Amino acid sequence: MVRSSVIFFLGNLLLALAGFMLVCAFWSLARGEPDFIYLLISVVITGLAGIILRVILPGKKDISLSGSFTLVALAWILAGLFGALPFYLYGVFDSYLASFFEAVSGFTTTGATLIEDIESQPEGILLWRSMTQWLGGMGIIVLFVAFLPRMGIRGINLVKAELPGPITDRVVPRVAQMAKWLWIIYFALTVILCIMLLLSGISFFLSINHALTTMPTGGFSPLNDSIAGLGNPPAEIIITVFMIFAGINFALYYMFLKGDYRAFWRNEEFRFFLGMVLVSMIVVSVSLFSFYEVGEAFRKGCFQVASILTTTGYATADFNGWAPFLRTLLLFFMFIGGMGGSTSGSMKQARLLLLLKVAIREIYRLVHPSSVTSIKLGKKVVSEEVLRNVSGFVFLFLVLHVISTLALSAMGLNLESAFSASIASIGNVGPGLDMVGPEETYQVVPSGGRLLLSLMMIVGRLEIFTVLIFFTSLIRRY
Repeated sequence: MVRSSVIFFLGNLLLALAGFMLVCAFWSLARGEPDFIYLLISVVITGLAGIILRVILPGKKDISLSGSFTLVALAWILAGLFGALPFYLYGVFDSYLASFFEAVSGFTTTGATLIEDIESQPEGILLWRSMTQWLGGMGIIVLFVAFLPRMGIRGINLVKAELPGPITDRVVPRVAQMAKWLWIIYFALTVILCIMLLLSGISFFLSINHALTTMPTGGFSPLNDSIAGLGNPPAEIIITVFMIFAGINFALYYMFLKGDYRAFWRNEEFRFFLGMVLVSMIVVSVSLFSFYEVGEAFRKGCFQVASILTTTGYATADFNGWAPFLRTLLLFFMFIGGMGGSTSGSMKQARLLLLLKVAIREIYRLVHPSSVTSIKLGKKVVSEEVLRNVSGFVFLFLVLHVISTLALSAMGLNLESAFSASIASIGNVGPGLDMVGPEETYQVVPSGGRLLLSLMMIVGRLEIFTVLIFFTSLIRRY
């Protein structure tokens, strides 16, 4: 039955999480850190829960598309619940809700944190914190589809429910092979970034943590001052470049490796994304001439544009103190995100581009009412079904943003903080403005707000429809 298949899969998920926790426990043991025993206890609890789910209901039957949405939504909720164990058991937070918030922020690659003194935490906890982002970046479900294709579950349904973006250049007939290539590319870029950071003079621990949180566009840093704490301009430039790499559709890397060397430039969304990045970097950097000298203005401006536009959330400057125009521009970037099929969050460049084309078409129809025009992305005609999907997604995205902003305002946050915290959560960006700015944490948000924002992070990471279908099925069932 479908339920047993879902529970069996979730058991495997928990076993996998226990395995990654164990890696962090071994690191802690090797470094003589005090969090080893708490990480080990978390491994045991998570592993036992996984074994129980596998043994009690060992079903391996195929799952329908609706069942896939249920599985993916439950997987991400369970990842947050069990991923919170190391934070709670070690005593990083005194409440499980705060630990859950931190874990969800990690897995969804949001990067919003409640830890006020990050550098006081032991290395094992910080490594697990970074690991959650790396696992969530390409997708924990896609990882299973890639390397456990014999589980008896149709991978294409799971990939559809988890991978972001309305239109991609994915090859779907061999979805397991495609998922494996995506993870291989993701892993390779992470290793290359780690090596380059080491060569720039960064310690191994800082290099591996920033590599694990840059490629998933996560933004967790083991330093209180984020990337500014490195005090290393070459490392800043390297991370800037790799944030842009992470904001590109990973399917394009796959096509390039398969011999399609014009895959990038032929892709209209890539050209649109690249143009927006370059123009935004110039505008922001020039606008910072009154704050910094020219070289520093370009370095900080380019870094912050790449960080916010790809929804990474790193910071090399407190942009809370920048001019209102620049803060508004960065807030606008939080709504956009990178390309579909990337590790970035928010609405994605493809949707923005398609909505722009729809608007142009409607204006043209007002002048030529009898005309029949189709919308293309590149050379491909976009179906009306996809356009409806895009319109519905953007509408729901904005509605949820408004609702969460109103809720946070009712809890005592001022408008700027509530508005930016809402979009930073549902867009998986991380830092917002004012009370939740780059040099602040989310401690100002009350417990109810933390639970709300945790849900918004999951909704944003799974692009709304997956979670809504899951809750709709629950309501119908009960």
